[in-house]
Amino acid sequence: MRAITEDVDTDRGPPLAVPLQHVLLAVALLLIGQLLASATVTEPVGLSELAVRHLFLAGFVGVTIMGSMTQFVPVWSGVSLYSRRLSVLQVWLVVAGLVGFVAAFLTVELAMLHVAGTLLVAGFWVFVYNIARTLARARPFDVTEIHFALALGAFVVLTLLGYFLSLDYTMVLFGDLAITRVGVASAHATIAVFGAVLLTVVGALYQLGEMFTQVDDDGVDRAIKQVELLAYPVGVGLLAVGRLLGETLLARIGVVLVVGSLALVGAFLARKLLRAQTELSPVLLRYAVVAVALLGWAALTFPAWLANPTDRLTVVGTAASEPLLLLGVLGFVVFGTLYHIVPFLIWVRTYSDKIGYEPVPMVEEMYDPRLARVDFILLLVGTIGQVAVAAFDTPTIALQAVTLLFAGGVAVLAVNLTLTVHRHSTHSLASLLWPSLSLGSDADVAE
Repeated sequence: MRAITEDVDTDRGPPLAVPLQHVLLAVALLLIGQLLASATVTEPVGLSELAVRHLFLAGFVGVTIMGSMTQFVPVWSGVSLYSRRLSVLQVWLVVAGLVGFVAAFLTVELAMLHVAGTLLVAGFWVFVYNIARTLARARPFDVTEIHFALALGAFVVLTLLGYFLSLDYTMVLFGDLAITRVGVASAHATIAVFGAVLLTVVGALYQLGEMFTQVDDDGVDRAIKQVELLAYPVGVGLLAVGRLLGETLLARIGVVLVVGSLALVGAFLARKLLRAQTELSPVLLRYAVVAVALLGWAALTFPAWLANPTDRLTVVGTAASEPLLLLGVLGFVVFGTLYHIVPFLIWVRTYSDKIGYEPVPMVEEMYDPRLARVDFILLLVGTIGQVAVAAFDTPTIALQAVTLLFAGGVAVLAVNLTLTVHRHSTHSLASLLWPSLSLGSDADVAE
C-alpha cells in the first residue's frame, strides 16, 4: 500500500489554495447548516430538513471529499492531477448549485431546483471527470484506489437520481413507471451515503489509519480488507436496487452485506488505534470516536433494517443511529482528517525547504491544542446529545440545545483552522477563497 509520508511529491496535486479553499467552504457550509437546523427545530421553514441534509452531505462532506481527492489522489497514486483549472471550477459550481437548492427548499420555490440542480450536477461531474482521468493513469489500483473509483461511479448515479427527483417536484416523471418517487429518493440517499461518501471514507481510512498509527497491516487487517472490498460494494448495489424497486429480499441481503462490512471497518480502525505506535493526537482521538460510532451504528441499525429494509424512514439508520453515522462517523472522520490535512499542506509549502537552515514547527504544533480540545468536547457532546434526543422522548428544546452545541464545536474548529492558515501560510484568506480559474497550468494534462 502506498502511504503519505513527509517527503511525498505534493507538486503532483493542485496549488495549496485549491484544497484549502474546499476545506474552508465545506466548514462554512456545515456551520450554516447546523445553525439552520437549530433555528428550524421548533418552527420548520419550507422544506428546511432537506436543506439541512444537503448542506451537510453535499456541502460539508461532499466538498471536503472533492478537495481531499483532488489533493491526495495524485499523491497516493503517484500521478499528476489531470487539470488544475477543473479543480477550481468544480467547487464553485457545487456551491452555487447548493445555495440555489437551499433557497428553493426554504422558500418552496421548487422551480428553482432545475437551475440549481443543473449547477450542482455539473460541479460533481467536473470533479468526477477530473479525478477519473487522474486515476486512469495509476496502475495497478490498490485497495484505496478501487474504493475511490467505485465512489466516483456512485457520484454519477446519485446525481442523476437527484436531478430526476428535482424535476419531479414540478412535473410528473414517475407516474406511469413501475418505480415510485419514494423508491427513487430512497435509492438516491442510499447511494449518496453508502456509495459515494462511505466508499470514499473507507478507502481513505485504510491509508490514513496506517499512516496516523504507524501500524502495518497484519493478517486480520488484510482479511478484513479482502472481505469488505467484495461484500460492501455488492451490498450497496443490492440495497439501493432493492429500495428502488421495493424488493425486500434484495434489500435484506444488501443490509447484511452493508452493515456487516461497516462493522468490520469499525473493527479494523479500532484494532489499528489499539496498536498505535504514535502519541495520542487530535486525529487519533477523533478516529477513536469514528470506530466506536461505526460499531454502535451497526448494532443499533441491523435489527431495524433487517425487519424492514425498504422503509423510507430508515434509509440512513434508525432515529437513534442516524446521528451516529452522519455526525459520529462522517463528521468525525472529516474533523480528524482536517487536523492533519490543513497544517500538513501549509507545512509542506511554507517550511519543508527550511529544514536544516532554521527552526521549523512540527505539523502538530501549527494549530492551537486548547481550541482542538474545546471543539472535540463540544462536537462529541453535541453528537451524543443528538443520539440521546432521538432515542428518548425529549422536549424539542433539548434537540435545539445539542444542535447548538455541535454548531459551537464547528465554529471553534473553523476558528482554529483559520488561525492556522493565517499564522503559517503565505497565502491570504482572500486568495484561498478566490483562486483564479487560470491558477497553475494545465501543462500537466494528459494527452
